[in-house]
Amino acid sequence: MYVQELLAQLDNAPPPPVLAITGGERFFVDRALVALRKVILSGGIAGFNEDVFEGKGCSAARIVDAARTLPMLASQRLVLVREADAIAAAELDRLCEYLDNPSPSSCLVLLAEKLDGRTKFARRASKLGIVVDASPIRIGDVRGFLQAEAQRRGARLAPDAASALLDALGNDLPGIDDALERLTLYAGPGANVTLEHVSACVTRVRVDSIWSLVDAVGLRDRRAALRAAASLLADREPPLRILAMLARQLRMIGRMQAALAGGAAPPDAAKLAGAPPFKARELATAARRFEPRLLTRAFSVLAQTDVALKGSKRPGDSVLQGALLELTR
Repeated sequence: MYVQELLAQLDNAPPPPVLAITGGERFFVDRALVALRKVILSGGIAGFNEDVFEGKGCSAARIVDAARTLPMLASQRLVLVREADAIAAAELDRLCEYLDNPSPSSCLVLLAEKLDGRTKFARRASKLGIVVDASPIRIGDVRGFLQAEAQRRGARLAPDAASALLDALGNDLPGIDDALERLTLYAGPGANVTLEHVSACVTRVRVDSIWSLVDAVGLRDRRAALRAAASLLADREPPLRILAMLARQLRMIGRMQAALAGGAAPPDAAKLAGAPPFKARELATAARRFEPRLLTRAFSVLAQTDVALKGSKRPGDSVLQGALLELTR
């Protein structure tokens, strides 16, 4: 099941006694844990009814002992195991005995990037249907996620507003969650969130300026690059965010190059690059413009600039401009 399905179940029923939440999307993992804690620990003393273990070096016996401990002044307790994929395979398989006879007064939650499908535990957990998928969302599914999240807040998201959010935030789920919270509060209960609302509420890097910056770097056009950066800085965009967006676009270009070299058609290559299909033409043009050698050098400069922006006493706009001078040299 997916995290959204788990959340829907928790609205009507207590959680199952064992869950394995797998995947690297921190937003989904955190959302699941918040919901589980709310259901499991409500009414009791949280400090006495939650145990947290780190997977590396942890034994099955310690986890099972904690799970079989009775809750204090509550109906259930939470036993959380972080990085469960770091538990030794033999110890993980010993947990299978607990899967067959779990304590009804505990919820054992194991977090893992990925469970090794060859282990007895992974096969048993899959068969029992207790694995919750918290994998990163695909770029093609972000629009549906946007609409579902707006609907969950009692609002409707206009198509052009969704496109603006997608352009501005990509698949940054925490950023999307924050933006939708502000938008629905601004627009009002049950309102139709429009492009005007997005423009008023969401600090948005203008996509045209970012692409102008990317194009200027690709052409080594120093004047155009500095002009595009100045436009973004004038919109009060922080230099570190501009750098992050530039790095994101360049990563897309690198993935686009690899996909096109592998024989993918531009729309399919755009999906593989993590971009919506309507960006295929722009990405294909940029992929042809950038030499692999230039991309490699660009990422080296960006890494050095990231360190300088976070640790240097120089003004951020000066550091960013220096990076652009180096990139267009």
